[in-house]
Amino acid sequence: MRPDNRALDALRPVEMIPGFHRPSEGSVLYRAGNTVVLCTASIDEKVPPFLEGKGKGWLTAEYQMHPRANPPRRESRDGRGKAPSGRTQEIQRLIGRALRAAVILDKLGERTIAIDCDVLEADGGTRTASITGGFVAVALALAKIKASVIREPVAATSAGILPSGEVALDLMYLEDSKAEVDLNVVATASGKIVEVQGTAEGEPVERREIDRLVDSALAGIKTLGELQKKTLASAGVDLSSLLYKG
Repeated sequence: MRPDNRALDALRPVEMIPGFHRPSEGSVLYRAGNTVVLCTASIDEKVPPFLEGKGKGWLTAEYQMHPRANPPRRESRDGRGKAPSGRTQEIQRLIGRALRAAVILDKLGERTIAIDCDVLEADGGTRTASITGGFVAVALALAKIKASVIREPVAATSAGILPSGEVALDLMYLEDSKAEVDLNVVATASGKIVEVQGTAEGEPVERREIDRLVDSALAGIKTLGELQKKTLASAGVDLSSLLYKG
């Protein structure tokens, strides 16, 4: 039995509240079980120097843990008087890569979309929650400027092999900390893979086991894609109107 009594192939209960942060062009408060992330998308009418004059857009991401995202308070935030940790930089780059795969930047014009993911409560899966919620924030921001430049929706989740040998979807912290294999998968709504990150914590794992994990994650991502679409519709945004049709 899983700690929260879920079936092995079940996602944690997901809630997305669009427009949670009013100053941002796009925002969503994303909850997956006890993991809560505020994702915002801001649009700046300029690009980094390396893209100036090329007519292309850019998308970048930042990720931050609230000091009380975990039970014990962290002493300080990354970037406040010190460089971001290696873990933070790794996650920021993952979020950026994942969401750039969703947007046709060549058609965005000389604009920058900045994604900020602030983890308010952490119970595993904060990076995958940031990607899934981040896409909704991006879509809301693009709707505001009427830019139909989305290639395809992108979402992410985890899958792992428990000590029992069973494959479980969307690991919470108690499961993630004990899993024999842990995999994070980023993919499009149609099942095209953007990125896979995985580790065998002890013994090496057979290829067929990795395939089982990827299949489990892709099934979860399909469900998350449907939830993203419903969330956007609840905010008055038709996702199909944002897809690039050139």
